[in-house]
Amino acid sequence: MPERLVLEPDLPAWQRAATAVEWVTPPARIWSAGQRHGRWFDGGMIDVTASLVDRHARERPDHVALRWEGEPGDTRLMTYGELAREVAGLHRALRGLGLRSGDVVALHLGAVPEFVVALLACARADGVVAAIPSVLPTDALTARLASLSPRILFTQDGAWRRGTVLPLKARADEALEAVPSVESTIVVRRTGMDVGWYEGDRWYHELRVAARRPRRSDGPSAGVPADHPFLLSPLANRGGVPVSVTLAGAGVLVAAHMLHTLAIGHGEVTWCAGDISWLGTQVHGLIGPLTAGDTVVLYEGMLDVPTPARGWDILRAHGVTAYLTTPSVLRRMLQWSAQLSDRSAPGSLRRVISYGEAAGPDLRGWAQECLLPEGGTVADGWGQVELGGIVAVDRPHRPDQLPDLGLAVLDETGAGVGAGERGELVLRRPWASTMLTASGAAAVVDELHWGRIPGVYATGDLVQSTADGDLVFLGRTDEVVSFSGVLVSLREVRDALLEHPFVALADVVERTDRSGNRYLAAAVVLSAQGVMPQEEKIAAELGRSVRDLIGGLGRPRLFILLDRVGDELRGDERRRAVASLPVPDSASVVRVRWEEVLAQASTD
Repeated sequence: MPERLVLEPDLPAWQRAATAVEWVTPPARIWSAGQRHGRWFDGGMIDVTASLVDRHARERPDHVALRWEGEPGDTRLMTYGELAREVAGLHRALRGLGLRSGDVVALHLGAVPEFVVALLACARADGVVAAIPSVLPTDALTARLASLSPRILFTQDGAWRRGTVLPLKARADEALEAVPSVESTIVVRRTGMDVGWYEGDRWYHELRVAARRPRRSDGPSAGVPADHPFLLSPLANRGGVPVSVTLAGAGVLVAAHMLHTLAIGHGEVTWCAGDISWLGTQVHGLIGPLTAGDTVVLYEGMLDVPTPARGWDILRAHGVTAYLTTPSVLRRMLQWSAQLSDRSAPGSLRRVISYGEAAGPDLRGWAQECLLPEGGTVADGWGQVELGGIVAVDRPHRPDQLPDLGLAVLDETGAGVGAGERGELVLRRPWASTMLTASGAAAVVDELHWGRIPGVYATGDLVQSTADGDLVFLGRTDEVVSFSGVLVSLREVRDALLEHPFVALADVVERTDRSGNRYLAAAVVLSAQGVMPQEEKIAAELGRSVRDLIGGLGRPRLFILLDRVGDELRGDERRRAVASLPVPDSASVVRVRWEEVLAQASTD
């Protein structure tokens, strides 16, 4: 196991942050040296829901905790008092189903209020929560559930997406045929569509009615240790193996509250326009605002349904003051704004935070000028799943109160690099919400972050520092890219393509179009039986194959059909040439001769 980090954490800052959450038993020590990032909040006992809902239900029971809007336009409000009662009732139901401390509960739900209630009820029952994207096809859902081995699964009859209904329950039923660990499936009735019914299935609303009556066991929680697992979040495959990281409840709460109040939030209404299954949405769109007793906005659908004005409508209708989203979403809003008759900035909005990937100066400038009223601010957040979400914001409210990360840029030998030089971003000080463990290829994760450069946390992000001290992100040290805050393994996409009988050879690269949108492109050499004149049919078939195996984010937007690949270029040289080939932004499939790749390589 790697040695501990060179420096101790910024203990005064973390001491202040720890006092903001509600402890059953306060920790004896904020931090102790140890493996990976050390041991945090030793001796502390915590009930996650006490900080997220119970104390606010006592102090301000009528304050709105959740403002929800569905894609068809239906809405719901839930106060902290109502949320506390819902969580208590579902907690009783989960205990009645035999949920024990440490059991994994999978949430295969869209952005509906029941997701928030289930997350909190599982935490109260000392379970470990793993959110699964509702859009996963059956094969990818089966693989995700098999890797998690949950005891209880939450799903919906169906979920709205772009005006149609995804058959979530039917997909889950098919996936569960290969996942024997699931004992109970709790189904939220969202669309009213007919679903199959099997042993172990339970309607969410019927469980809540049956568990409505309070019990003696509903008293104050004895809590769990500070390092008790709370969230399971997937990483991109490492070494071809599915990997999930475990995050501790206390670390997530302390870091989320600190960042929300000192760096991210502004006012009392926060909306994170990201998929609810993403860790960033859970931590900074739900947990952070709830620890502060603020109002969370939750939207179920896509921001261009029924019109591209939907994002602006939500910001205005719910009085959003802090808006978190990815540069990809902001870029689409920029493009959509040309179609709008009313382009005025939402009057309530005071802060826009982008996260998940770097936002360029042009995009930030548009958000500052066109999305925010005068006096609002745009900021960029950086973090990682392994660190529990965002850890640094370039324009925080109170930089003097945030802990020093000890950020540095080092070369592969561990020596510092100067301005304008390429290096890897590292943390020299520990961070409280850093992962506890990794399942799957744990050794690969340890080697990436703690093994390659002794004494620091190596992020795997390649950067270049400017003369002003800003960082320009250049990519990754491994075959992983980030899209909208989700890591995608290029190797996993390549392996999915190679499983198809049409494909003899495949490369997968990241490209950027003229609008600044980043996307995946696959260069493939087809096998004999795959040589067909209909390029569009080939691309559609290969795209479906990738989507079915690993989900939609891994589907390449562009397929480059090569006639052959020679040995004139190394693999990295070939991929660089493919990534820079001149291709129209509108193209989904093109045929390219190997000689054109060689010519491009000579100009790079």
